[in-house]
Amino acid sequence: MTNQDKKRFYPLRDTKNPLKVTLVPITEEQYHTLYPEIWRIRNREQHHHRCMCPYNYIWKCDGDCLGCEYHAAGDMLSLDEPTTDSNGNMYDYLPDSTPRMENVIIDRMLLEELFARLRELDPDADRIIQLWKDNPKGISDRKIAQALGRPQRTFADQMKKIRTELWKIRGDK
Repeated sequence: MTNQDKKRFYPLRDTKNPLKVTLVPITEEQYHTLYPEIWRIRNREQHHHRCMCPYNYIWKCDGDCLGCEYHAAGDMLSLDEPTTDSNGNMYDYLPDSTPRMENVIIDRMLLEELFARLRELDPDADRIIQLWKDNPKGISDRKIAQALGRPQRTFADQMKKIRTELWKIRGDK
């Protein structure tokens, strides 16, 4: 028997007893139209741990998870669902993770103050600041010293003094 001669079936649930499944023969074209969607739904439900279908009963899967005996509705919560006290929904209880505008302004003012003091302490401050901006994940003092054409050890000592001075402004030490 070749793949072309294979018979394809579709699981049809009984309307009165959803646990009873009858296999109905379908054409190859119907199979290729229906089954990719069924597989997609089953894989998504398995990924979310809602499909508990044993492997030997996968033939029963028709993609209708709500009528399936192996479907676990575990983590299906809606944020629109009213709370138990009916005083709102879950949207009302989600914390706002955006920073407060006052904190953003304060941080910006502190950064400007730190940069102004850095410009007073080092004549190449604008180049150093630009190197920091160009490397948001961080850049070593060694690479900055190379870019400025300074000896690494001298630059490291200078930066240590400057950082101590900036920490005083920031209030860390």
